[in-house]
Amino acid sequence: MTAPPVSATTGLPPTAESVIRAFTARHGVAPTVLARAPGRVNLIGEHTDYNDGFVLPAAIDRDTWVAAGPRTDGLVDALALDEEQADDRFPLSAEPPHYPGGGWRDHVRGTLAQLVPSLISIDGMNLVIAGDVPMGAGLSSSASLALALLRAAQKLAGDPELNGKQLARLAQQAENRFVGCQCGIMDQLASAEGRPEHALLIDCRSLDTRAVPLPEGTTLLIAHSRVKRGLVDSAYNERRAQCEQAARALGVPALRDATLDMLNAAQLPDKVFRRARHIITENERVLAATEALRQGDLPRLGELMAASHASMRDDFEITTPAVDQLAAVLQQVAGQDGGARMTGGGFGGCCIALLKKELVPKALEALEAGYRSPEGLPALVYLCEAGPGARADAWTDGTPARNAASA
Repeated sequence: MTAPPVSATTGLPPTAESVIRAFTARHGVAPTVLARAPGRVNLIGEHTDYNDGFVLPAAIDRDTWVAAGPRTDGLVDALALDEEQADDRFPLSAEPPHYPGGGWRDHVRGTLAQLVPSLISIDGMNLVIAGDVPMGAGLSSSASLALALLRAAQKLAGDPELNGKQLARLAQQAENRFVGCQCGIMDQLASAEGRPEHALLIDCRSLDTRAVPLPEGTTLLIAHSRVKRGLVDSAYNERRAQCEQAARALGVPALRDATLDMLNAAQLPDKVFRRARHIITENERVLAATEALRQGDLPRLGELMAASHASMRDDFEITTPAVDQLAAVLQQVAGQDGGARMTGGGFGGCCIALLKKELVPKALEALEAGYRSPEGLPALVYLCEAGPGARADAWTDGTPARNAASA
């Protein structure tokens, strides 16, 4: 599966055109703002973000799109095309009520709530939302939604002050404080500040980012195991608590500050020890992988990605047998010309392979022959490129939105 084509008339992909049409049909007027924000794939550095460590994600050319317009009654009217045209209406407030059952509505409510103190010049909004970031796949569909919402609301309010890092923090706060997932900052920051043809080395303590060029002639092949995952209902929060327990025992602010010597000298419960070992060694792998990318050293990158997957499987225990099988197939294909590993929070989802483009047909054949989900289904494959971060533009005759699509 490749990136969707764009319209010759508007320069927009079909998903963007669909939110514009649906907005106009629902409200009788065209939207005044069109926003988009990408999903992300993490090349290496799993669960290191909330330990103040290092991560190496890339924004991908799969986006959530939001068409938006102002209201004057203090309400938000939201329509989600991907949720069987489900809608929601609630007061624009810093403390909105939770929606019974949560779901996408709580993501919208909680995200906008973080921005309310900055929305001085707006009194409600209409929103239509759709996207092509696969949900439940570990590609940050929720972060993509949050950044698209924040950019849309920011543009509606005429507020140019908040930058990508600040918006990423607000999106993280929505997950932590409202949705109930104690995630780190990686997903949101990658969506906010992605760069075409580059990965993004993120220091999750300082939020410093550094663009790292991807080797010429490579592609991002993302294979979905079809094992769906849910962070709030999984052991994600348990893993975070175990990492915090290890940091306290080692006397450091976060596991980013710990070393293997410190860990080996401590007497920790086995599970806590292994969780900490994954984080400490994963941080080292991220920095080494960054250097391998800079040098175009694909064999070294492949070694580091394989070691990362093994650490997630054995020490952090967040893979599944299906995901392990998927990673093994892709690692075999990549050989010395790339690497593969599970990507995302774990407990299902996707594997990422960075490999030479000429290996894509071989990879597709190997996946068809060598992988089936627990239900007997083949992997879903997305061929992606590294894309730009979130932005919003005024929607008038379509010209600004064409810039938004290609920026």
